Amino acid sequence: MPPRGLSFVLLVVAVWVGGGAGCPASDREALLAFRSALSEPHLGIFSSWTGDDCCSQWSGVSCDPTTGRVADVSLRGESKDHSGGLMYGRISPEICSLDRLTVLVLADWKHISGPIPPCLTSLPLLRILDLIGNRLSGPIPDDIGNLSRLAVLNLADNQISGSIPASLSALSSLMHLDLSNNQIAGPIPGDFGELRMLSRALLARNRISGVIPSSVGHMTRLADLDLAQNRISGEIPASLGSMPVLSSLYLDSNRLGGQIPVQLFSSRGLGILNLSRNAIEGEMPDAFGSHSYYTALDLSYNRLSGPVPKTLVMAAYVGHLDLSHNRLCGALPVGSPLDHLQPASFADNHCLCGGPLPACK
Repeated sequence: MPPRGLSFVLLVVAVWVGGGAGCPASDREALLAFRSALSEPHLGIFSSWTGDDCCSQWSGVSCDPTTGRVADVSLRGESKDHSGGLMYGRISPEICSLDRLTVLVLADWKHISGPIPPCLTSLPLLRILDLIGNRLSGPIPDDIGNLSRLAVLNLADNQISGSIPASLSALSSLMHLDLSNNQIAGPIPGDFGELRMLSRALLARNRISGVIPSSVGHMTRLADLDLAQNRISGEIPASLGSMPVLSSLYLDSNRLGGQIPVQLFSSRGLGILNLSRNAIEGEMPDAFGSHSYYTALDLSYNRLSGPVPKTLVMAAYVGHLDLSHNRLCGALPVGSPLDHLQPASFADNHCLCGGPLPACK
């Protein structure tokens, strides 16, 4: 699965971590109200939140050097070298009084619950909203699209429900979207492809239904698309194979049907393709070549029929290959990469033979 790290997009935000004479009383009061709704009994994260100078003395708080206003609140449980890194409580709407906030990270504390305050969508400068790894519930705020500068939206590993807001497609600066491992239902917005700056879209392990919007195929900067373990149906849009920088595509464990578009196997950048555990049928496209470089190609548990394509041996590289539990038949092509594979890669098909399997009769 794609990594959780956000270092490649955190560079979009530059905040001052030095100190000054103090921060405005209104910002300090907002921070104290935010703190009062949270409890962290083991690490003493909030022990430094005393005195007037919240800009340089308060752990996890940084200010803008020009305005002196609070610009960054970053509290990440995962980064603390202590097994007791748990925080309880809720996100107080008072955090929205920090109207110059560019970064809000309240991540991996396991027990922060309640809803995402809708007022967060009124913060005009917010560029990073990272709330991964808590117990947040309720919907994504409907007006999330108001955050025109938002580059990172990470709400993974929570209990968020409802649907993906239609306004999400208006986040013209969004580069990293992670909504995985929640309880989000309903369709992907049809104009999802309007997120032209997006490089990673991670929506796996939800209850998303409907089809993959054809607009996704027009996202020229999208490198990683993960829609695995949802309830997505319909056919795979052929345009996904023409995306210029797409390198990983996870569509496994859905309800997809139809045939594999030949464009997917013709893609020159796709290195990980997982279409397993769907209802895909027909023959595998015979479109491999020197451009094909797969670290992982998993088509198992589908309804594929016919032979394994002869051009597969022309691929530059295939690391992991799984064609098991289909209806494939015929002699396996001879040569790399098939010569290093185990019989399990081809198990439970109709009548495959040769290679690591019993000889053809």
